[in-house]
Amino acid sequence: MIPFNKPFLTGKETFYIEKAVQSGKLSGNGIYTQKCQEFFEKTYNFKKCLLTTSCTDALEMCAMLIDCDSNDEIIVPSYTFVSSAVAFTRQGAKIIFADSLPNHPNIDTSKIESLITSKTKAIVVVHYAGVAVDMDEVMALAIKYNLVVIEDAAQAIDSFYKGKPLGSIGHLAAFSFHETKNIISGEGGMLVINDDKYCSRAEIIWEKGTNRASFFRGEVNKYGWVDTGSSFLPSEIIAAFLWAQIENLQKIQTKRKQLWQYYYAKLNLLKDQLNIKLPFLPEYATNNAHMFYVVFSNLDNRTRVIEELKLNGINAVFHYISLHSSPYHINNYKGEILANTDKFTTNLLRFPMYFELNFEEIDRIVDVLKQIE
Repeated sequence: MIPFNKPFLTGKETFYIEKAVQSGKLSGNGIYTQKCQEFFEKTYNFKKCLLTTSCTDALEMCAMLIDCDSNDEIIVPSYTFVSSAVAFTRQGAKIIFADSLPNHPNIDTSKIESLITSKTKAIVVVHYAGVAVDMDEVMALAIKYNLVVIEDAAQAIDSFYKGKPLGSIGHLAAFSFHETKNIISGEGGMLVINDDKYCSRAEIIWEKGTNRASFFRGEVNKYGWVDTGSSFLPSEIIAAFLWAQIENLQKIQTKRKQLWQYYYAKLNLLKDQLNIKLPFLPEYATNNAHMFYVVFSNLDNRTRVIEELKLNGINAVFHYISLHSSPYHINNYKGEILANTDKFTTNLLRFPMYFELNFEEIDRIVDVLKQIE
């Protein structure tokens, strides 16, 4: 069996977890939490980082930080995981769905301005497959209309836009360390704050609405309830696991990129036979090899390939039913037809992609595909 994903262990995860246990500090914001946050701040020039228990939590913190409510509209791509939208609907905001590009699942930035109204508060961009959205266009709109930009960078660790790390461009950003991501902690995420005005409040929201972090730094002589918030910070066990992954980030990235290039070379020879399109990479974006996907010409072809791969012990998956057509939204959606989003919903297929995958297994996948007529 070739699974869709297999979590990679560097070998030091349990060692660091044991050290965390022995330290006597297992709750959040301990030594390993701080080591992880400092790494991301220094390596990627993020202004402030806060580890969270998930990327969803980080996005929920974004919604709280911008004070969105039922009077606000948030522009979100329809082709994304539900967390990109639900974090804001929980605060009462109305989601305005945007279409994808014709040649990539990322939000079509040329369509955003037409969706902006007097109620628009923020634009959420999702860097699908770790490939950057055209952030110059997005930030120009944010300046023009005084909007907040939130980067959903769940899949985008160690990826760049015109030399700038993804997650460092918008006012706020959210990352994921779920077991399907490039570096992992089982569940886990991170909020990135790039705008000074959110830094202090983010720490309060992160600490259940209290100024507890300031207290432990000695900045106040007692702490109490000062704002809204929740228990968003992860335990030291999660942070210790993540630290072992961070130490091996470049090793992991190098291997994943090799696998991605091998997939591309092999499937490029089959694209006409299978009538598929390979991933598109804009000139302004780098590829962090988070996933390898192809786009079929229709749903029937994709379904047939999934079934044939499954019969041969290979697990390939599709994902993301267009959020605007989901059971939660379908009866309320009054916008335009999002043709590109719907195309990716029915036609995109992801192949197995993980650190311990090897070239021989990719050859086996390709051999199965060669036999499909």
